[in-house]
Amino acid sequence: MKRILVLIMAAALLAACNKESDKAAVQQVQDPMTVAPSAELLAQLKLAEVIRQPVAETLRVAGRIDFDEQRLARIGATITGRVTDIDAWLGQDVKRGDVLARLNSSQLSEQQLAYLKARAQLELNRRNAERAKALFEADVIGAAELQRRESEYKISQAETRAAADQLQLLGVSAAAIERLGKQGEVNSVTPVVATLSGVVVERKLAQGQVVQPADALFVVADLSRLWAVAQVPEQQVSQVTAGQTVNIEVPALGNEKLVGKLIFVGQTIDPETRTVLVRTELDNRDGRLKPAMLASMLIEAKPVERLVVAASAVVRQNDEDYVFAAEGDGAFRLVKVKLGPEQGGMRVVLGGLKGGEKLVIDGAFHLNNERNRKEMEGT
Repeated sequence: MKRILVLIMAAALLAACNKESDKAAVQQVQDPMTVAPSAELLAQLKLAEVIRQPVAETLRVAGRIDFDEQRLARIGATITGRVTDIDAWLGQDVKRGDVLARLNSSQLSEQQLAYLKARAQLELNRRNAERAKALFEADVIGAAELQRRESEYKISQAETRAAADQLQLLGVSAAAIERLGKQGEVNSVTPVVATLSGVVVERKLAQGQVVQPADALFVVADLSRLWAVAQVPEQQVSQVTAGQTVNIEVPALGNEKLVGKLIFVGQTIDPETRTVLVRTELDNRDGRLKPAMLASMLIEAKPVERLVVAASAVVRQNDEDYVFAAEGDGAFRLVKVKLGPEQGGMRVVLGGLKGGEKLVIDGAFHLNNERNRKEMEGT
């Protein structure tokens, strides 16, 4: 009787073990992330190993269109005076030498009078020196008197030159000074003249306003060439150098890509934003670009060794990226990965793979359909 009970218990134990084995086998077969394709589908698949290769990432940084500072002139008065006329307005095209405004200045009148007095004294001392030379030769005066009058003449020459230089500092041209000396007409009106050909982009004066030499009254810009500037985070500065090709996207132009080269990479970091200024130059002869327009700068960084997979290996599932990795015995596992954007048919691996895995790079879509079909069938 005891022997029969032992046999019954042994049979029950064996049956339980077999059930556990069958259950494990079923679980392995029913793993939804694993698929064993048919021989026909397996023959169509193409595999490749996950490798490392140099990748030139594209940095996207926010920027803007700005004036070319080398083609920008801040124009002010050369003398203290009151605005009597304004000849240029915002948006007006001007050429170098054009009169932008006129000022009335008592200081200019005083300096012109000082120049005329210096010229008159110079003429008087010149005649005195010539007369003294004739008298000396006639033995009427001595050498000391001749030297005194010649010295006065030389001092007058220096004083006249100084008065003329002072007028030039006040914005009076050499031709106007010569005309003043000949005609003797004092003119208290002085022009504010454009020093650059371009467009008036700022005007900071009004009729009757008293202005000083330190005041910037007009800003004139040559808009045929502009800058695109951006701030690169300090973590990415090592990947940026002058001379690199960049693409600039301007939303106002429908994100049309403009191509340029970096002409400047800053040598200091902004302590508040932790960024470095970069700059490129753009041709704007057609006038489409406007200063202060928003722009995105796409900078192709230096190549760096990165883990990559072919873009054709990626399967999109539930808004996430997956790849099929070979597991042996003709089985493949769907592996969730984190990838960078596609560049040249490859995608940089940011997570999920270590390198060396064999992935399905051709036929992954059909393999995933097979996996989904078997999962629905509960096989």
